[in-house]
Amino acid sequence: MLNAAQSTYDIVILGAGFGGLGMAAQLKMQGIDNFIVLERGNRIGGVWRDNAYPGAACDTESHLYCYSFFPHLRVSKMYADRQELLRYMDTLAAHYDVLPHVKLDSELSEARWDENAQRWGFLLADGSHLQGRFFVPAWGQLNKPAIPAFKGLGNFAGQYFHSAQWPADAHLAGKKVASIGAAASAVQYVPEVAKEAKHLTVFQRSANWIMPRNQIVFTPAQLDAYSAKPELFHESRRELHAFRENGFARTRHGTEAQQEGIKMASGHLAAQVPDAELRAKLTPDYEFACKRILRSDDYYPALMRSNVSLETVAVDHFVPQGIVDKNGTLHEFDVVIFGTGFESQAFQGDLQVIGRNGQTLHQRWQDGAEAYLGMTVPGFPNLFMIYGPNTNLNHNSIITMLEIQQRYIIQAVQHLQAAALDVTEEAFGAYNDALQTNMQSSAFSSDCSSWYKNAAGKVINNWSGTVDEYRALATDWRASDYHLLGV
Repeated sequence: MLNAAQSTYDIVILGAGFGGLGMAAQLKMQGIDNFIVLERGNRIGGVWRDNAYPGAACDTESHLYCYSFFPHLRVSKMYADRQELLRYMDTLAAHYDVLPHVKLDSELSEARWDENAQRWGFLLADGSHLQGRFFVPAWGQLNKPAIPAFKGLGNFAGQYFHSAQWPADAHLAGKKVASIGAAASAVQYVPEVAKEAKHLTVFQRSANWIMPRNQIVFTPAQLDAYSAKPELFHESRRELHAFRENGFARTRHGTEAQQEGIKMASGHLAAQVPDAELRAKLTPDYEFACKRILRSDDYYPALMRSNVSLETVAVDHFVPQGIVDKNGTLHEFDVVIFGTGFESQAFQGDLQVIGRNGQTLHQRWQDGAEAYLGMTVPGFPNLFMIYGPNTNLNHNSIITMLEIQQRYIIQAVQHLQAAALDVTEEAFGAYNDALQTNMQSSAFSSDCSSWYKNAAGKVINNWSGTVDEYRALATDWRASDYHLLGV
């Protein structure tokens, strides 16, 4: 139970999204109660709280997109929407009595390692202080919306916003709307906006590889069966996991599986877009899986509506009336939606994380974020990240990765016989060298503009293998990988 007067904890978790809530639930299952979850928002939910745009839903099968220890037995369909995922997190938090440990509206400004006390000190935006033995940032990889610095944007007379900051009072009926961006979020909100707007123009920088979604809505009889016999649900989960793991080969250079993926995506495009000119604009010119592979059954049909246009000439600048493209053509708009992604390279956002000898995480990561198993960094003792560098996926459920990391962290907490653990440079270096070597055969590293890579072309977001390969590395915490401090 969170005590208002308490300021020292065994574990301080940052973020009350899927990662932080799952970490808290697993701690409770192990009888570990002296922890706090700091959440800057006014409710739990993380990325699913923030992304309230119309059509927001998961593109991973719902039987995989939940924790194995808390199956989403009565999820209504195979690809769950935002509201259903929020309800799942609310139910998870209530079931494991996590909410008393959550401190909402609490933004962390600084985390600093105290070498003498062998613990972390935390400064919150409201000026309050906390201490904790372990620091577990579950900050996610897509938490800071990015709007490009277009010339003249401040002069635009209409309304504009990022898709992850969708106004609750947004009214698009009868308006001329632009979507700048045509990737993961846009393929979900574009079909919905198209139904409401007078006219919608989608500015596409590059086409996407889009696979069919093939939504399945479960019948009441199926849901009753899953509830009565959870093993049926877990059997479905195992089958889907194996199916998705087998699909990983599509992300490797020159494999037959990659060619199969191209054939499926191209076939989906051809079946839904009969117009040859539009189909050419929607055909990617880069390697399959270099960017995120998307799933949608209604995006292509939306682009063929009479009130929707696809624009492939780039935006040059804004004027009060709207957008001027690189050809000098003026496009007049009332509303502009930025589906322009996130600052995916800045895992810690604006948070200052200061480790041993005054080194900041920003300094340590100046050439690109990296961590041992995606969780720990030398010089930052007792810091274990959830969904850290090189742990994102493009073929399976990230929730499975989070669960593996949470169990690893619990092992570290339970096995700690010293004041602190600091991963060795040897373990850190060997792991990341092997990861980047393996990445060379991955489409993630090929020549396209992708949020997976930093400016130097180094892949810092994605894991280079399968989930099962990651599990084999991260199932057992090993003391030999760490320096024991304070002994």
